[in-house]
Amino acid sequence: MFGLAKKDVTLLLIVAALTMLAPFILNPFPVDSAMAQFNAGYPDLMQRFVIFGIFAIGFNILFGLTGYLSFGHAAFIGVGSYAAMWMFKLFGMNVLPALTLAVVMSGLFALLIGYVSLRRSGIYFSILTLAFAQMSYALAYSVLATDMDGPDEQGLLQKGLTGGETGLQLTLQDPRILGQQTTADGGIPVPNLFGLEMRSATEMVMGDWVFTFSAGYYFSAVVMLIAFYLSIRIFRSPFGMMLRAIKCNNTRMTYTGLNARPYALAAFVISGMYAGLAGGLMASMDPLAGPERMFWTASGEVVLMTILGGVGTLIGPVLGAGVIKYMENIVSKINSDILHSWFAFLPDGLEDLVVTMIYPFVGKGWHLTLGLMFMLVVIFLPGGLVEGGQRVARLFRRKKAKEGKKSTQSTPAE
Repeated sequence: MFGLAKKDVTLLLIVAALTMLAPFILNPFPVDSAMAQFNAGYPDLMQRFVIFGIFAIGFNILFGLTGYLSFGHAAFIGVGSYAAMWMFKLFGMNVLPALTLAVVMSGLFALLIGYVSLRRSGIYFSILTLAFAQMSYALAYSVLATDMDGPDEQGLLQKGLTGGETGLQLTLQDPRILGQQTTADGGIPVPNLFGLEMRSATEMVMGDWVFTFSAGYYFSAVVMLIAFYLSIRIFRSPFGMMLRAIKCNNTRMTYTGLNARPYALAAFVISGMYAGLAGGLMASMDPLAGPERMFWTASGEVVLMTILGGVGTLIGPVLGAGVIKYMENIVSKINSDILHSWFAFLPDGLEDLVVTMIYPFVGKGWHLTLGLMFMLVVIFLPGGLVEGGQRVARLFRRKKAKEGKKSTQSTPAE
C-alpha cells in the first residue's frame, strides 16, 4: 500500500490519525477547569507542531542518515519565508505558488551552501554551516534591508528586500498582479487556498469542551503527512541505504570507488527544501518574514528536536518538535499565581515552599526543564523518546509472554 511495507503503512496511518484528531487529543481538559492550562488544541500552536515537525523531518534526513550535523539549517527557513512573502506581494495570496517558490529557492540556496560546506566533514562542516547561516541573518537584518536607490513607486522596496528588523510584511501598495490587491472592505488580503482562507476556523462545543478546527492547521497537517510519507520512501530507498553507508563508514565507501559527496549533497539539498517548505508554511499561516527565523538559536532548536525525539527514526523528530513547542508555549505560561491556585489546598507555609521549588522550572525557566530533559534523554535514552516508547512496549510484551507461558503450563494428573 502506497509503495510501503506493512509496518510503515501502519506508522503512517497512526500519524495521520493523530494529526487529524489533534483538536480532540490536545484538548483533554474542560475549558473552565484548573487543568485547562495544559490544553494545546488551539490553531496557532497546532500549526507550529506540524510546521516544525516538517522542519525536523527534513533535518533528520541529513543528520539521521548521513551523520552530517548542520548548525545553519534555520537559513533555509528564512529563505523559504521570504520567498513565500514576495510571491504574496507580487503575484497573489494563493499558498500553493508561494510554497512552490519557497521550496525551489531554499533548494537552490542549499545547493550553494552544501557544495561549499561538504568539502569538509565533522565539526568543520558544522562550523561552516553555522557561518553561512549567520551571514544570511546579517544580510536579512541589515544589508538587504537597505534600499540604496530610494523607494520605488509602489513602495515595495522602502525597507529593501527583507524589511530589516521589522520583517517583510504585506502592504496595500503591493501589486499582486494575479490576485486581488485589496479586499472588499479595503483591507489586505490573507493567504488562501483557492479562496479558502488559512485563518478561517470553526468551533465545536461539546459540554464543557470547545474544539477548534482551523483550515490553516489542516492544510499544514496534510502537507506534513505528505512530507512524512516522502521521508519514509527516502529512508527505505537505495538512496537512503547509500546515506546510511556514508554515516557508517565514509572512508570505506571512498576506498571501494564510490564518491559519497553527490549523495551527501543531495541529502543536504532535500533537507534544505524541507526547511524551506516549513518557512513557506510559516509565512502562509502568519504573513510575516523576519530575520530572527535565521538566527543560530533556531538552528540549534531543530537539533534539540531531532535528538530529543530520536535521531535516525521516522517519527522521532516529529515527537521532539511537539515536545519542545508544547513546553515553549504551554509550560512557559505557568506563573506563580497559577501554581498557588493548584496548591491552595496545602497549608500556607507548605504551599509557598512547593511553589518556590517548582517555579524555577516553569514560566521563564522552562528552558531549565528542557535542558534537564535533554540531559536525561542523552544519558539514559540515546535513541530519544522513540527508544523510550520501544522499551515500554518490550516490557509489556515480556509480561504478556510470561503470562502466556503460565497459562499454557499443564497441571499433572492426580
